[in-house]
Amino acid sequence: MMNENSTSLGVLYLIPTPLGDNSPLEVLPLSVKKIVEEHTHFIIENEKAARQFIKRITPNKNQNKITLYPLNKYTTQEEMETYLDTCKSGISMGLFSDAGCPGVADPGAVIVSKAHRLGITVKPLTGPSSLLLALMASGMNGQNFAFNGYLPIEQRQRNQSISKFEKKAFREEQAQLFIETPYRSESLFKDFLKILDPNTRLCVACDISLSTEYILTLSVKQWKKVKPNLNKRPCVFIIEGSF
Repeated sequence: MMNENSTSLGVLYLIPTPLGDNSPLEVLPLSVKKIVEEHTHFIIENEKAARQFIKRITPNKNQNKITLYPLNKYTTQEEMETYLDTCKSGISMGLFSDAGCPGVADPGAVIVSKAHRLGITVKPLTGPSSLLLALMASGMNGQNFAFNGYLPIEQRQRNQSISKFEKKAFREEQAQLFIETPYRSESLFKDFLKILDPNTRLCVACDISLSTEYILTLSVKQWKKVKPNLNKRPCVFIIEGSF
């Protein structure tokens, strides 16, 4: 239910950030720069990364006038309860993650949910999403897909999950998307090659939007003849039925 006083509340802007070290304005529209220039309150993941982004996209902005609200595994529930007080007082603020779109595979979703409960207008801004960019370039089913996040770390559970999602991909003709911590990208790729059927299609999309971008879709059988270097590179993996 919308708050009757919603017109007096500030707006929560969801601000996308680059997926790597490329210049922000290579991948972000000027509208994002404008919002960052106009506001001084931001909910962020990491203060150092946030200040670097703000400095790069708005180099003339006075950092001393910026108020940052860290949202990560160290943030307490009590702290989070106060983070939207600025919007409640009528001042708009921004939310962004370290890379990509806030609220997607990102702790910002809890703040967005709270904003809706409070009747605060949530406005997402245009920017790069590694998941959608990978899907666009994969040649896989863009009308029926599922993002499954991270697979289990424990090897037996991981193997079982891979088999489960492969069966789902075939049964429902649904593309299955996964991400992994960059330092585990290489090992996850090897697990896919060991467990998946030789005819299953696998897309590997890493360093998306960067100069080192690598995106390729092959069957598992074909991948076994290719040796991409995925070590410590951020990747999106997608599996689907055979060609």
